[in-house]
Order: sequence, then C-alpha cells, then structure tokens
Amino acid sequence: MDPAIMEKQALSMMDVKDHIKKITSRDKELNYRANKTKEYIEVFCNSTKKAHTELIKELSELDIARLKDIHILKIADILPKTIDELKIVLQGYTVSLNNENLKKIVTVVKKY
Repeated sequence: MDPAIMEKQALSMMDVKDHIKKITSRDKELNYRANKTKEYIEVFCNSTKKAHTELIKELSELDIARLKDIHILKIADILPKTIDELKIVLQGYTVSLNNENLKKIVTVVKKY
C-alpha cells in the first residue's frame, strides 16, 4: 500500500519545531532525518512563537494579492531585512511584487 497525500499545507520553521518537540516527547529516540531537522531548527529558528505569530498576522494584513501563505511563512522564517534579501527569498517562487509592496513587507519584518 502506497501512502497517499491527503492535504498539502505549508509549515513554518516554528511549526516544525513544535512538531519535533511532540515527536521527541512521544518517542525515546529520533531517527536520523528528524535529528538533522532538529539541529537545523535549533540553529536557524531564533524567534519566539508569539513574535512569529504576530509577524505572520501583520504580513497577512498587508493584503498583497499575489502573496500567498507559503510566501508569508517563508518570509517569517528567513526575516529578510532589505528589499534585495526579500527578492532573493521570493526568487524560488513564481511571484512578482512591485517595489511598493516589497517596501511594505520589509518595513513590517524590520520590527522583528
């Protein structure tokens, strides 16, 4: 029996960190991939859950039409501080934003 994908949902690093904590409390030992994920999250996920949630909420409230949840989560994970950094983060997606929207996003991210 092949596993089937029931639902696709984007997860932020903070969500992955929470899931890893649940798995760690449930299982005595993590497998290799989970251990590598945990190490990565510990290094690169520096913000608090509250600040992360507030940032996602603020970015969502900007009401930028082309900006989807997956883009917002990636921005919240990477925290680009300049327009050039933001462009690099969004380069992997088929999304194009004008400079005004890029400035709005960077202004919000700089608070965190």
